[in-house]
Amino acid sequence: MRVAYFVGAFPNVSETFVLDQITGLLERGHEVDVYADPPPAGAPAHPDVARWRLVERTRYRPRVPGAFPLRVARALPILLRGGAAARATLAPRFGRDAASLRLLYASAPCDGTRYDAIHAHFGPNGLLAARLRLAGAIRGPLVTTFHGYDLTSWRGSYADLIAEGDLFLPISERWRSRLVELGFDPARIRVHHMGVDPGKLPFVARTRAAGEPVRLVSVARLVEKKGIAYAIEAVARLIGAGIAVDYTVVGDGPLRSALEAQIASLGIGRQVRITGWRDRAEVAAILAAAHVLVAPSVTSSDGDQEGIPVALMEAMAAGLPIATTRHSGIPELVEEGVSGLLVPERDARALAAALRELATGPERWQAMGRAGRAKVEAEFDIHRLNDRLVELLSRAGEGR
Repeated sequence: MRVAYFVGAFPNVSETFVLDQITGLLERGHEVDVYADPPPAGAPAHPDVARWRLVERTRYRPRVPGAFPLRVARALPILLRGGAAARATLAPRFGRDAASLRLLYASAPCDGTRYDAIHAHFGPNGLLAARLRLAGAIRGPLVTTFHGYDLTSWRGSYADLIAEGDLFLPISERWRSRLVELGFDPARIRVHHMGVDPGKLPFVARTRAAGEPVRLVSVARLVEKKGIAYAIEAVARLIGAGIAVDYTVVGDGPLRSALEAQIASLGIGRQVRITGWRDRAEVAAILAAAHVLVAPSVTSSDGDQEGIPVALMEAMAAGLPIATTRHSGIPELVEEGVSGLLVPERDARALAAALRELATGPERWQAMGRAGRAKVEAEFDIHRLNDRLVELLSRAGEGR
């Protein structure tokens, strides 16, 4: 099977779920081409990118110049090379994507190749692929995976994707319901989770030695919807109550400076630290040494929401009990009182109470950890999911 992947910037260290699907298809003997934007200069890359020579499999879209006269000048060679398909991207039906020449630029790496499946991650990339297919720049059944922001904070119209898409794969039941609300055909919707490899995340039964601080960890991009500010406030409450804790935040992002300032203002710099990005091996080692994972996700001010965070799956596979929020699809993964504790969004007091309950009840950790591991193995194992994905992609065009 030959599959085209439509994604944003690639490779992207914060979207390992895309990488795991691509490498899963390659491991199963399928051929993959990636259509993507170039990553930012100096961006880190996962070792699998080099191992599978994925950059060589990637057809990069040229950057669209900001100045319109330059944009027009650089568009002319694309228009001449692309022929009828390139001209079709300028059709008025494509609205601003046509008028801005963005669709024309996106057609540059396309040559009309027919694929057994075109798989787009995130709704806007699915819409882009649908329009390029309408223009004749690419051919094949179109499958789109929806994650979160694309059904919450993204404000465009999915009309072309609703009409043209062959299969839609929301990553949670919550997003399946949202797709139906937006007018997507329920008969073309299948929930398909993202997943992790439990074999690379050894289970560790959590215990706490006498006098040892409770080691809390979060693994997240430092953006508003991850809610790390509420975790920092909750930890400060625990410290103020005399509970010995040590909190590590693994990740980076635009809010790092603000979060570090919050830590300093609360006077908890000895107990709380932000490490920046770490590779998978380093993250696995940090998870293995921790007692509790904290995932205080929130709906951001622009409406952006999570899907089901992969960091939660990794932590549960490793045997960590979870303190998290009743947000988006998280309750489909973390079972209240079974594998973790769930609290309302943006409620640092409730989060502190949940963390205190876990900190003072270490006898519950092992049972919660085993329940979490079992949940991941049963429903979020990437190997089983990739086997199912092959089946879904191979049948995407049936009945259309």
